[in-house]
Amino acid sequence: MSEKLNAKIPEGPLMEKWTRHKAAIRVVNPANKLKLDIIVVGTGLGGASAAASLGELGYNVKVFCISDSPRRAHSVAAQGGINAVKNYPNDNDSIYRLFHDTIKGGDYRSREANVYRLAEVSNLIIDQCVAQGVPFARDYGGLLDNRSFGGAQVSRTFYARGQTGQQLLLGAYASLNRAISKGQVKSYPRHEMLDLILIDGHANGIITRNLVTGEIERHSAHAVVIATGGYGNVFFLSTNAMNSNGSAVWQCYKKGAFFGNPGFEQIHPSCIPISGDQQSKLTLMSESLRNDGRVWVPKKKEDIEKLRNKQIKASQIPEEGRDYYLERRYPAFGNLVPRDVASRAAKERCDAGYGVNETGLAVFLDFSTAIQHLGKHVIEERYGNLFQMYEKIVDVNPYNEPMMIYPAIHYTMGGLWVDYNLQTTIPGLYAIGEANFSDHGGNRLGASALMQGLADGYFILPYTIGDYLAGKIQEKKTDTNHPAFEKAEKKINEKIAKLFAIKGIEPADYYHRLLGKIMWNYVGMSRNEAGLKKAIEDIRVLRDEFWKNVCVPGENNEFNQELEKALRVADFLEISELMAMDALNRKESCGGHFREEMQTEDGETKRDDQNFSYVSCWEHKDNDTHEMHKEPLNYEFVKLATRNYKD
Repeated sequence: MSEKLNAKIPEGPLMEKWTRHKAAIRVVNPANKLKLDIIVVGTGLGGASAAASLGELGYNVKVFCISDSPRRAHSVAAQGGINAVKNYPNDNDSIYRLFHDTIKGGDYRSREANVYRLAEVSNLIIDQCVAQGVPFARDYGGLLDNRSFGGAQVSRTFYARGQTGQQLLLGAYASLNRAISKGQVKSYPRHEMLDLILIDGHANGIITRNLVTGEIERHSAHAVVIATGGYGNVFFLSTNAMNSNGSAVWQCYKKGAFFGNPGFEQIHPSCIPISGDQQSKLTLMSESLRNDGRVWVPKKKEDIEKLRNKQIKASQIPEEGRDYYLERRYPAFGNLVPRDVASRAAKERCDAGYGVNETGLAVFLDFSTAIQHLGKHVIEERYGNLFQMYEKIVDVNPYNEPMMIYPAIHYTMGGLWVDYNLQTTIPGLYAIGEANFSDHGGNRLGASALMQGLADGYFILPYTIGDYLAGKIQEKKTDTNHPAFEKAEKKINEKIAKLFAIKGIEPADYYHRLLGKIMWNYVGMSRNEAGLKKAIEDIRVLRDEFWKNVCVPGENNEFNQELEKALRVADFLEISELMAMDALNRKESCGGHFREEMQTEDGETKRDDQNFSYVSCWEHKDNDTHEMHKEPLNYEFVKLATRNYKD
């Protein structure tokens, strides 16, 4: 391991590590918490839960949100559910089983200690959210209900129809509002972080832009928490909200925080297919639908042609003419294989010419069998709002005809490298939720994103940040007139002025869309050496053109969304190159990182544990170059094995 990396993983048995660690780290007494300031950037499940918890503990918290309300954070879009190991269905679930499913689902490229802790605190999240009034689904007897999700053979996913993320976020938002009303948290909506302030190598504040007035503002603190989500919108078309971006993470990287596994991103198998060249984003159909929906394509090419020419409907193809390819290839898990496996299987069928729509890039997700056996009313109770959403977008009633789905970019497993305390390589800078790399390896299991965000915010960071802040009690509040703030603000103003001065002819979206095509074609569902090298070359050319020809209308001292976009696209044009470099360096296939040169005979991922069992940790160097360090992944409690979802 690089001397710059210290994961601080506690010694001892896996099941005792977190308990021992909490007992060993320092704490801050209630009176001293009042002297300490914490900045939280982001108000999704991770940021809102962290800000609320830290405020209730007595710290002085500032929370920043790019939207007009924390309720509009992208966590609201999560549909299917949140994992926990209550074992209410009595199907032999356990902390170890969730831990093992997560390690296996990530293709053995995540850190054991962090993953076990995530599974360990999962039950606390459910208790917390029930106490907040989150309306989880309940069974006939009144107990909390569970459903199955990909990558697991037990039912451990708690849900609120198809709007689990929204309900969980409302619970966290209520807790955050309580802390705001008590004066423990100060909220800054419509503010975007543009830089991180370091003083003597420690994180001591941020620079923000007021998105309504354009004012550049300075904010100091004893510690900074990044909870801004992932960078999946580098692909332009993704399931992320259009406001989602990687800029805060990228500014921290450029100030010295290491970036872990930037090339790892997740493809979600059940997205509504692309409908045209002018589309701005993609819409997800929850993985929970694969509980009752069966994925298939026609067996006969002549049926494919008839479908594309609208001569027949899918419902007219008889049962013997359907290839339920997930059930055929993976009998033990069937339609509930992990997301990366389901995505590649859909791509393979479409590449072979069996795509069912006009573009050839779609497969069916069919509920006719479930409706026949369970009744339409049961399916409506479970997924009604999702069916309504699909019909509004596609104008097809999924109760009568199967949905059409195709894989899309959804989540990024890479992020700021953090140790066991969730602290980055910059002292005083923490990263939680999707903004860090720590828990999912090469592929995230469904219903684990909400789990990680709330685990980090409610039950991990509030403990571990105290270990750092205990050494800051005597430290005075940082003066925002410090030269570090002056220098950072000057640099930001110069960057903004440079964008306005270009006076080109193409908007930022033009370059973002072109970048997305490069990324999807060469750094998307499958990669190869030639394609990744071409991607790096094309990105550099596009970045150069952007800085010569982008058009940013208006002025800085006003509400200016084109300026917001240009700043974010400028960062995406840098993030994308590091992603391609990381994917090029990792000459193996694991999880969602599928190198065509490294696959088994039946098209599955082929890992190289001898040479690539590590976290790739990238460091930003002078002249915008990058140096890679390695955190070895040592498995003491899990046996490395080839993933098998067939038996």
